[in-house]
Order: sequence, then structure tokens, then C-alpha cells
Amino acid sequence: MYIQFTKEMRIELGILKRAGLSNNDCSKQIGIDKSNIGREIKRYEDEDGIYRGLKAHKKYLENRKKSKVKYRKIQNNPKLKRRIRYRLKKKDSPEQIAGRINRKANQQIISYETIYQWIFNEEPHLKQHLRYIGKKGKYRRKRGTQAREKAREQAKIKRIDERPDIVETRGRLGDLEGDTIIGKDRTKRLLSNVDRKSGYGLLDKLNIVSAKIVQDKIKERFDKIPKDKKHTYTYDNGTEIGKEDSDFEKKIKMDMYRANPYCSWERGCNENYNGLVRYFFPKGTDFATITDKDVKRVERNLNHRPRKRLGYLTPHEVFVLGEKVAVQAWIQAYPPIFKK
Repeated sequence: MYIQFTKEMRIELGILKRAGLSNNDCSKQIGIDKSNIGREIKRYEDEDGIYRGLKAHKKYLENRKKSKVKYRKIQNNPKLKRRIRYRLKKKDSPEQIAGRINRKANQQIISYETIYQWIFNEEPHLKQHLRYIGKKGKYRRKRGTQAREKAREQAKIKRIDERPDIVETRGRLGDLEGDTIIGKDRTKRLLSNVDRKSGYGLLDKLNIVSAKIVQDKIKERFDKIPKDKKHTYTYDNGTEIGKEDSDFEKKIKMDMYRANPYCSWERGCNENYNGLVRYFFPKGTDFATITDKDVKRVERNLNHRPRKRLGYLTPHEVFVLGEKVAVQAWIQAYPPIFKK
């Protein structure tokens, strides 16, 4: 059997040859057959006929690098390439393909690692035929990778704790919160958005729920709101709005934040609004039986309902007219009440 020389063996062989030992003596010292010693010297000796171990090893590494290009098994064997492609489309795993090929040849022809490298480096479109394990089409990963991926996903969003303090105090108009209200069959929903300070709400029916549909509907409604009344948007932790919050921020031109998982009370204003909506559409309501007109009727009702916390002004008066203007308009509408 031919034994591969290591770097240390080559250096030792160079020293022994400079000391004048024969190939037979070197064979006894290193523990390699003398015919292998002869081939090694003939292959890597310098032009002056002297074998230098370190330079010999550098030549060996250069040859290995060239050989990988020249003797790539799959790339230079069209028949083997066709066979692997065919079996991948039949949903055989690379390990099964390599094992079958080697069994027929009665020897080691190719390894499944070679097939994987060929797929990922040169034929990435064949990855769709691999039998994936886990969710979202991800191939089986090493331990720890899922945790890192989850951390990367979390880094793409801003949590509710990062909102400016003025949002918490309801000190201005234009800090909105959003969520969806689920119907009986869970496919049709109501999209609710409400301003924290005024309680002014936007209510829309969704016959189909997808990230694009939800985002387009929110953008459509928010585009009608003046710029000075659009500051922040806080949404539930759900995925129906998508995961790339930074892209959505650019669409609505507002800073977006996410509530923490299973912490609905963090969006108390929106949860309260959803409770008011539930008075008209109780849990278990089949949203297929209600129309857009029904939804708009509820939206108008809630926006024109006096609120105690607003001094019995309506959300519409505070959000659309502004609190001071609304108060003056109310005084003018009912002058006898304020006469001394």
C-alpha cells in the first residue's frame, strides 16, 4: 500500500539524504517502503538533483491544488452528473445516491459530502430537491444555529420598550397601535388601528390575511392622515404583518415598534378599542356575514362617541379638529350652557 508522506516525513527524508544515506537506509529510518522513497525523490527533487524536504512539501501542496480542478469527479463525469440529478429529483438523499453508486461499482467511487459540495457550490438550484428538515425550508442545522437565527430575527425589530416616553403619556396625536380581530373561521379578520391620545380608530375588513394585504391596507389608511399626526406605530407580535419592519417603516413613514410576545396589555389602548368593536361583533361572529358597510358603520359610531377621558369630546373631534378647536366649536354650538 502506498503511504502518503507528511510534511515531517519529507523534512526527515531531506536530512537523511543530505547525510548520504541510501534509499534503503532511509526506508528503514522512516518506516516507508524504499520504492515509495524513490518515487518521492524523483517527483520532488530540485533541478540540481538535491531533495529538500520543505520545498518538496510546497510542491506537493501546489500539485494537490491543481489536481482538485483537474480531477473533480462529478464535474468531469457527465454520466455521473446526470445520474445524481435524476436521483435527486426522485427525492433520494445524497447519502443514498452515493451509497447506491458505490455498491454497484463494488468500491468507493464518491462520497455524499462531495455531492453536497457540488450542489451547494455549483448547482444551487438542486437544493429544492433535498429532503429538508424543520420549518421554513431550512436544511437541518447544527446545534445553536436556530438560536442565532432567532436572535437575528429579533434584532430586525424594535420592541415597545424603545418607544419615546411621550408615547406612553399620550402627550400627542399620531402614536397609533394596531392588531387584527379574528372571526369564527379565523381566515377573515378585522384590522383595527387606533390613536393612543384621541382613541380615533380605523377599522377594515380583511377577507384574506397576508403580510402584503395587511401592509397595503394600513398604508392606504395612513396615507390619508396628515404628516403631523403620524409619529409611531405599535403592532402586535403576530406575523400577519410580516417580519421586515424596517421596510414597512419606509412605506408608512413612521417609526414602528412591536409588543412583547403574550403581552397584549402593552397595547392597552388598542385592546380596549377591540373590546368596543366586539360589542358589535361578538366572539364567534362569522365575518363572512358582515359587509364593509357594517364595519364602516361601527367605525363611525365609535369615532363619534363621547369619551369621559376626553372631557366628553369625541375621538373624531380631538383627532380631526384638534382638542382646542373642538372645545371652541362645542362652546359655540351650545352657548346657553356657558352663559353666566
